[in-house]
Amino acid sequence: MMQGDELQKLTGAGLNLIQQALSIFDRDLRLAVCNRQYQVMFDLPDALTLPGTSFAETIRYLVQRGEYGPAADIEAEVQARVDQARAFRPHYMERTRANGRTISVEGSPLSQGGWVTVYTDITSIKQQEALLRARSEDLSAQLLAHAEQLAQANRQLAATNAALEEAKRELTEIEARTRLVTEMTPAHIAHIDRDRRYTFSNRRLSSVMPGSLSGIVGRHMTDVLGPDPAERIMPGIDRALAGEAHVYEITHTPSGRRIRIALTPDTDSDGTVNGVYILSTDVTAEAQARAALSQSAKRELAAQLTSGLAHDFANLLTIILGLQGRLARMPALPAGAGELVGATLAAARRGGTLLDRIASISGPRELRPQPTRLGPFLRDLATMAGPALPEGVSLSVSEGGLFGSFLLDAGSLQDALLNLILNAKDAIGPGPGRIELAARAVRDTWLDLVVEDSGPGFSAAALEHGLDPFFTTKGGEGSGLGLSMVYDHAKLSGGSVRLENRDSGGARVVLRLPLRRAAKAPDPLLVLLVEDRDEIRTDVREMLRGLGHNVIEAASAAEALELAALPGLGLVLSDIGLPGGMTGVDLATTLQEQAHPARLLLMTSLPAGDALRRAAPCPVLGKPFTPADLAAFLTVEAA
Repeated sequence: MMQGDELQKLTGAGLNLIQQALSIFDRDLRLAVCNRQYQVMFDLPDALTLPGTSFAETIRYLVQRGEYGPAADIEAEVQARVDQARAFRPHYMERTRANGRTISVEGSPLSQGGWVTVYTDITSIKQQEALLRARSEDLSAQLLAHAEQLAQANRQLAATNAALEEAKRELTEIEARTRLVTEMTPAHIAHIDRDRRYTFSNRRLSSVMPGSLSGIVGRHMTDVLGPDPAERIMPGIDRALAGEAHVYEITHTPSGRRIRIALTPDTDSDGTVNGVYILSTDVTAEAQARAALSQSAKRELAAQLTSGLAHDFANLLTIILGLQGRLARMPALPAGAGELVGATLAAARRGGTLLDRIASISGPRELRPQPTRLGPFLRDLATMAGPALPEGVSLSVSEGGLFGSFLLDAGSLQDALLNLILNAKDAIGPGPGRIELAARAVRDTWLDLVVEDSGPGFSAAALEHGLDPFFTTKGGEGSGLGLSMVYDHAKLSGGSVRLENRDSGGARVVLRLPLRRAAKAPDPLLVLLVEDRDEIRTDVREMLRGLGHNVIEAASAAEALELAALPGLGLVLSDIGLPGGMTGVDLATTLQEQAHPARLLLMTSLPAGDALRRAAPCPVLGKPFTPADLAAFLTVEAA
């Protein structure tokens, strides 16, 4: 490859072979390049042909020599030509110099700034034209003048064409770069005219709004998006066409996605709006997180007021659940003992639910998502709800082809769906009638659980206020908290609830939750279990062993730190409240600072709003919990 100095010499040699003079000045009016003909034509000293020479110095030298004719004020003449150079425009001109020779001057701007000028000595051409004029008796003076004007016009046209070609090349490059940037942006970028037809679009529309058409330039928005999405967007388009830039969000009904749309008017200098620039972004994940955070932020007081009582009560329930679970696994129980054990376990779980509800009055209530198979879950729900339905009212469930496990707070979701089924039963009355519960996936983004009934449907007031706390249409028999509780669960999960009436009669409630598929259960691990209460430690140890894990035990944080050095340790599960002045939170923080390779998980009887629990540097499992709760906790946190 040719080196820089060699290339510069070769370029200089080539320019010197050109018969015309050439100079290039940069954006700061300093000489960048010139050839030997430039120096010879204007008889310039060597100092004025060096790179970096000021344009003003060169002009001053030429004015003082009389290059442009007599000058009454040399500095004024120099300044005028410098000002003309700063406002440079493409041009072609012919002028006669002080030495009597005629030159043509052709200048063109450069995209990097500055300009290039070519000077051609056309003295001989002018002499030939003059000789032809003098000797030709057949050609009229007017024809000769026209020929001269045409030649000059052709030269000017050639210069203009060259400038236009350069501008075209630059515009093509700019357009290509702009197209590349718009295609790389994870959003739909488009422009529409006043007739709401697309004049520009990148290829991101179908990824932001699934189901929309492709190849949309020239088509109307309604045809491209569909009637319902277009109807939601049109009010914003009207505002933008009226000159108002704004941002708003809509739900894209076909896919259930939340879309943020930014609209900017395309306005002329006189204020005329020619169309609208559109930027559409999928913010579904952000909206889900925002809804869940908003709902969690509404809770705080009761969990703090009852933290001491809840802690002790939760520990007692954990012991009861553990003992009864062990009792249920004993062989050859007396007749009726199994039912008593089951009733005791149900009562203890109910106590745990009561603790959650006390904490949820105003403190943050925790979701407990666990891997749940929809088919068995819905069938168990139908079995549970069946005895509460009148003889003439049927209940059918459908899992909608959703196989595998999904992360759901099964207990809370079960309560919510039972509320909807019992509400539907009350609406139908003694029957006959039917209730249908169906699950369906919406674009792999949402899980819809739809409860429909054949009753009279919602009243106008119920459609408007049915999700408000304490609103009821049952008079003194209703608390008005059923649908509110369903709404609360949906919002805490990052979802929504929709009430509507069916076209064929009856009501429909759509409980929409984020669709999250569960990960497979973790492989067996060596677990360090840290718990100061012997009976609780025994119960949790048996749960872990029942899940296939190997367990070593510690009763304090100090003892746990000594055992943490054992090779092959895969999980540390510790209670938060430990004796000896070092809590489970301190233990987890210390192990994190030591970069311990084991996963760190905590458990506690403290309510969710407790400050110590909130300080945990890792996930926390609330007591009491069942083996299924523990298995789900380990599975979710391993994902």
